[in-house]
Amino acid sequence: MSRTVLVLNGPNLDLLGRRDPAVYGTATLADVERMCVEEGERLGLAVDCRQSNHEGRLIDWVHEAFEGGAAVVANLGGYSHTSIALMDALAVVEAPVVEVHISDIHAREEFRRHSYVSLVADAAVIGEGVDGYPKALRTVAELWDRAVGGAD
Repeated sequence: MSRTVLVLNGPNLDLLGRRDPAVYGTATLADVERMCVEEGERLGLAVDCRQSNHEGRLIDWVHEAFEGGAAVVANLGGYSHTSIALMDALAVVEAPVVEVHISDIHAREEFRRHSYVSLVADAAVIGEGVDGYPKALRTVAELWDRAVGGAD
């Protein structure tokens, strides 16, 4: 069985390293993607990293994950707090879904403290900087391993 993980990054994450480094750090999206691919190789996961500023494109990619049996690691940026449509799309994904936020959304502005993604994600990694991405991949692997172990 192929264990593919779609790592989705939402709006403004293409500006990592340049946008508000005091909050998001200096690592670029390319750095994050490299970290994810390397951790995926270590874990035996095929990692496919994608970024879009467009909600509909992100939804299409979630549907693709659902159709292909892929897991999803999602940092949907501002859409985490606003998009019921993305929540609904993620809710049907049968493989693990892990939410990631670079900053601690619970310690920021009130409007960032609620995440629709959290309502349907199997786990969340929040406030660990870009190191949260490899941790999210490890969480996906653990969830898959538990599901396989639990099936026996």
